[in-house]
Amino acid sequence: MSETLKLTRALIELASVTPEDAGCQSLLAERLLPLGFDVEWMPFGNVSNVLFTHGQAVGHDEPSLWFLGHTDVVPPGPLEDWTSPPFKAEVRNGVLYGRGASDMKGAVAAMVTAAEDLVREHPSHRGQIGILLTSDEEGDAVDGVKRVAAVLRERNSAPSFCVVGEPSSRTRLGDTVRIGRRGSTHARLTIHGIQGHSAFPQDLDNPIHRLATFLDELTKMQWDQGDENFPPTHCQVTNVHSGTGAENVTPGHAEAWFNFRNSPASPNETIRSRIEELLKQQGIDRYDLSWRVSGEAFRSKAGKLRTAVNDTIVEELGIQPELNTGGGTSDGRFIAPLGTETLEFGLLNESIHKIDENTPVEDLEALSRVYKRVMLQLLVNGAD
Repeated sequence: MSETLKLTRALIELASVTPEDAGCQSLLAERLLPLGFDVEWMPFGNVSNVLFTHGQAVGHDEPSLWFLGHTDVVPPGPLEDWTSPPFKAEVRNGVLYGRGASDMKGAVAAMVTAAEDLVREHPSHRGQIGILLTSDEEGDAVDGVKRVAAVLRERNSAPSFCVVGEPSSRTRLGDTVRIGRRGSTHARLTIHGIQGHSAFPQDLDNPIHRLATFLDELTKMQWDQGDENFPPTHCQVTNVHSGTGAENVTPGHAEAWFNFRNSPASPNETIRSRIEELLKQQGIDRYDLSWRVSGEAFRSKAGKLRTAVNDTIVEELGIQPELNTGGGTSDGRFIAPLGTETLEFGLLNESIHKIDENTPVEDLEALSRVYKRVMLQLLVNGAD
């Protein structure tokens, strides 16, 4: 059994349902501290954040390469639906099953074993190796990397390069590398009307009718065309709620939630402005509208990290990765704005958040080899 598989299994068996860490980060500290890694604990609220570093980064000549991951997982769902217990790691026919196998305890284990090997073989490597972990990625993502990034900004100590271990691969390890992410903006709209008896339309103002025409126009809107990396911005209505509980009474208000996945061509400010203009066009002036931005769209410029990751995947895995910005949000959205070249590369994402989450065992060690070769290229071989 490989070290990466052993470590992944040990992590899976710690039931770290977000925002709990359940001892995962302490387990990793026990491995890394004897190898000369420094550790900095950065707890915020009930969230555990930790940064392991080896070596020092001084300007351009001594770059820092950090790996970013999370030790929390989503709830397992009904335990009886799992073929084997979600927090009892089990290998069947060359596949490892358990909550977090692919998202993302397998990648965290690969980061750690790759860094261990690199440091043992090259204790005097250039620059700095870092592993930044949080227990608040699958939950609110408020006291995790978002808070750590604010500290890094204040210190002016952001890394040169960051590899996020999110499960980016689709059908084969290495087929996809994410070079950015779409933004995610949530809106909640409440339209106010006048409640009344449905037999007397002259005495009421039905907010459901107003909301229906608004949503019809909203879902027809074209936001942008996207570009070579980003698909066009789109909107999905996620909830509609109204009614008084009576069949013959119109309500006093109607509510809708909608979510935008936006490209850089439609920033949050543009979306808000167009929604407010649509409300005005629809003659809707009695409403409440609130917004929450989960993350702004970002795209990392091509640099040394992209070259290193691309070349390593081609050489190690024999596949040319597609570069895209698909998927939901990730903690990379907090690191990239610091000026850090940020990419996402990890295991297969087909089973994430599902019953019987899994990853091929052979992919775990392959991912560790890729991570190690990227470190070698940027911190040992002196690539400039």
